[in-house]
Formats: sequence, structure tokens, C-alpha cells
Amino acid sequence: MAARLKEAYLKEIIPALTKEFGYTNPMAVPKIEKISLNVGMGEATQNAKLIEGAVAELTAISGQKPVVTKARKSIAAFKLRENMPIGCAVTLRGDRMYEFLDRLVNVALPRVRDFRGVSTKSFDGRGNYTLGLKDQLIFPEIDYNKVEKSKGMNISITTTAKSDAEGMSLLRHLGMPFSK
Repeated sequence: MAARLKEAYLKEIIPALTKEFGYTNPMAVPKIEKISLNVGMGEATQNAKLIEGAVAELTAISGQKPVVTKARKSIAAFKLRENMPIGCAVTLRGDRMYEFLDRLVNVALPRVRDFRGVSTKSFDGRGNYTLGLKDQLIFPEIDYNKVEKSKGMNISITTTAKSDAEGMSLLRHLGMPFSK
């Protein structure tokens, strides 16, 4: 079974975007390439067990095992040595990516306290969007009782859009709740 959002993209969103921007070639219509989730844990320098919890939670949220990111160089002021684990990241593509975006837009974001929509200023100029979450508990996969420490994460959505307007239109059609 293909992801619900992917079917909606193929059946409804491509024609809508073609009409909106006047594409002549169907391959020129912007699409989502990948979604990257990144959890940076600066505190892991003092307590190495925190990484295991972050890896377990990111696995539950994304449905695939994250890679542990390590420090590139030593920084004495942060008590950081080269190759120390300081976070974890996972890249989603294909059906898993659409599945995650569906859950993010319809389940996780509405659970944020005082939620009025995500910022429209987080585009990078090339149609890619990055969103920071302060808490991982908004995902229903996370068990509140097993969480030692609330961890934020960055979610980067990479698209094939040429401009921010195209990227924003694509994400709005996919259901991203932008603030007015």
C-alpha cells in the first residue's frame, strides 16, 4: 500500500501546482526529495547514555535506525574530544518520507501547545524548509514515562523547488500548517 500523502501528491497536487505555476513539463513540478531529522545532544559529552535514548526515540519516530553523529574536532571549552558522539540523524526517502510527513502534519504539529502554525520564514532561498521542534513528546510513538530528558530536533524538508514560493506552495498543498 502506497502512502496516503503520495497518492494525494500524484492525483491532486501535481495538477494544482501545474496550474498555479504554469509548468509545461510534468517533471518540472516540485516534489519532496528527502526529509532529514537531526537531534543534537551537547549534554552527551558528560553523559554518554543520553545518546542511546535519543537513538531509540528517533527510531520510534522515523521507523528507521539513525546514524550517530560524532564530533569532527576537539573543542576544549565545550569539553569535547574528536569522535565523541554528540547527536544522531536520520534521512527519510520514498514511502517512509511521505508517511512521516503525514504524521508530522496531521498528528504531531496539532499537539504542540499554543500552536498557531509554522513560520513562513524558515525557507532557505532554494525552496527547502527547516523546522525546529523543542520537544519530542508531540509524537504519539514516544512513551512519556520512558523519557529521561526532553530533546528537541531539527526537521529539514528538501524539495526540488527552484524558489521559496514554489516550495511553500508544495508544502501548503501537502497540508503544512503555515501561520497567517
